[in-house]
Amino acid sequence: MNNNNSSVRCFASSLLAAMLAFVFLAPVDALAQPQAQTEREQALALYESNNFVAALPLLEKAAAASPRDPVILSRLGFVLYATSATEKDLALRRKLRERARKILLQSQSFGDKSNLTQITLDALSQEDATAVPFSNMKAAESEIRKGEEAFVRGDMDNALGAYKHALELDPQLYEAALYAGDVEFKKAYASSDERFRNEHFDQAGIWFAKAIAINADRETAYRYWGDALDAQGKSEEARDRFVEAIIAEPYGRRAYVGLTQWGDRHKISLGHPKIEIPTNVASKKPGEISITVDELALKGSDNDGSAAWMMYGIVRSSWMDRKDGGRSERFARAYPNEAAYRHSLAEEVAALRGVLESVQVQTKEKRVKKLTPSLENLIKLNDAGLIEPYVLFVMPDEGIGRDYVAYRKSNRDKLKQYWLKFVVDAR
Repeated sequence: MNNNNSSVRCFASSLLAAMLAFVFLAPVDALAQPQAQTEREQALALYESNNFVAALPLLEKAAAASPRDPVILSRLGFVLYATSATEKDLALRRKLRERARKILLQSQSFGDKSNLTQITLDALSQEDATAVPFSNMKAAESEIRKGEEAFVRGDMDNALGAYKHALELDPQLYEAALYAGDVEFKKAYASSDERFRNEHFDQAGIWFAKAIAINADRETAYRYWGDALDAQGKSEEARDRFVEAIIAEPYGRRAYVGLTQWGDRHKISLGHPKIEIPTNVASKKPGEISITVDELALKGSDNDGSAAWMMYGIVRSSWMDRKDGGRSERFARAYPNEAAYRHSLAEEVAALRGVLESVQVQTKEKRVKKLTPSLENLIKLNDAGLIEPYVLFVMPDEGIGRDYVAYRKSNRDKLKQYWLKFVVDAR
């Protein structure tokens, strides 16, 4: 059975686009009878071949025979979800989605911790957008729907032809390029012929690149492309695509799955630099700001530079609203077009640099013997010019998150450098 994280894609809506699912291997039910076991294997084989229509009745039988089998339940739940996307009857589609959700929750209760189940449940928790068109062009919409119907039957050739035609009709149809690449990936992955595999993995990459050219700020094509590259043994190129998926959509769960599983496969540790901020800043009304600092930071424990964290609170407080309710000078200067204060990237970076300036003073005055690990990490980030990416990826709240798109527009290379230098193979 395929244990790659790219075996299945989702067809639910233009909102969800396509998603890769992840095979969750678990021991076979030891109490299953031989005939039931045979049907189980057939069901999973059909599932792996993407023939969900044929797999569904066998998955139903396998689930009836082994109702506590998380592998079968996860596949059954996903197939119900996937096939619901082609169901035109709204009431029936709603019932399929409800049943899929119930079965997936049962699977989790029996130990299923797979990405397949979690991501599908995430999709089911959102409003059903199956009826939302992929394209405003009627002919292109018709073609991509034909491709979806062929895909759930496991008819890869007709699916690919329909997706290609849809993209010809609507050159800005991201899903058409994405899905065409996914079909090429499936063809490659199902083959044992090395030349055939490489040719079709390469073709998959061409289609994924076309999707990225249409919209570079959607994560899916990067992630799919990473899977294709990793399947070819191109580990570093795959890593880069997985990182680019995160850069495209850093505040959603799916973007991180590719890099996380890449790290697991290659036994490479991943982790952000650890920076513990012992200072908290709060304001209940304009002009009244409370700053709390951990006792050790106030004392400058063991001459480790911790007293510098006092500057964090002082700087942040200078960005908050004045007593009269007006914006502070610092916030107004940084965000002249915003009428109301918010916690921002600029504020957070200024506060962290205030800490660094205090550390420099302490060091110059020879009051520091050994910096804390947090301060050492902060200095390393500053020396690399990557404090902003750290804040955006590790410390985002609603306010900071609003600055991400503008920063990414001019600093994509820095965002990527942060992941490669500080997160991948973290020590």
